[in-house]
Amino acid sequence: MPLDLLAAVAHPDDAELLAGGTLAKAVDAGHRVGILDLTRGELGSRGSVEIRAAEAAAASAVLGIHERANAGLPDGHLQNSDAMRRVVIEQLRRLRPRVIILPYLVGRHPDHRLAAELVRDAAFLSGLKNYPADGEPWKPTKLIHAMSYREDAVKPGFVVDTTAQFERKLQAIACYASQFTPDTVQAGELYPTGQPLFDLIRTQDAHAGSLIRVAYGERFWTEETVAVEDIVQLGVHTL
Repeated sequence: MPLDLLAAVAHPDDAELLAGGTLAKAVDAGHRVGILDLTRGELGSRGSVEIRAAEAAAASAVLGIHERANAGLPDGHLQNSDAMRRVVIEQLRRLRPRVIILPYLVGRHPDHRLAAELVRDAAFLSGLKNYPADGEPWKPTKLIHAMSYREDAVKPGFVVDTTAQFERKLQAIACYASQFTPDTVQAGELYPTGQPLFDLIRTQDAHAGSLIRVAYGERFWTEETVAVEDIVQLGVHTL
């Protein structure tokens, strides 16, 4: 069955950090949700491929993810090359996601920004019937970039209210015990502030939530303008 929502990210744990609440909320709404990890995280300073795979499976169970796949691309060596695009295309044609969440277009870790570029190009080529890759042509309808923890001046296009799913997000991240301990102060795109990692995530998601007047949220950006069907139903009070 096609997926309604897919998070396509560079490493195991990226999806949980960037959009764990949004993924859990989509599951709660009855959507089919998946995660595609492009690499196995084998260059990580802690843990191992086997440990991280087990942690990813545990985190997926916490969030209720329907399918998790790994493209097996080399950690630390992602490229927007034809060879890597073909690997991603075959995964997209198999998973058939309607909407894809990607990392932001810039990032501290080179794999994060390259993952955004690679999957975006692969998503376009995946819809071409004559592109030489296994599977039937498939093109998603929407690409969304996660802005969690970004320090850029770019304003998010929208924020998802993840208040009801926030604690589940933390539980999923806690599954990565080889990567994150109570003393961890940074991860992925999070810069250290002196706070423990889970306190920092709480602070960041609380700020995102405050933008739409809720307790917790996750920020996203799309290159195209988002349509509004009913202008009198716009959320978030101005005054």
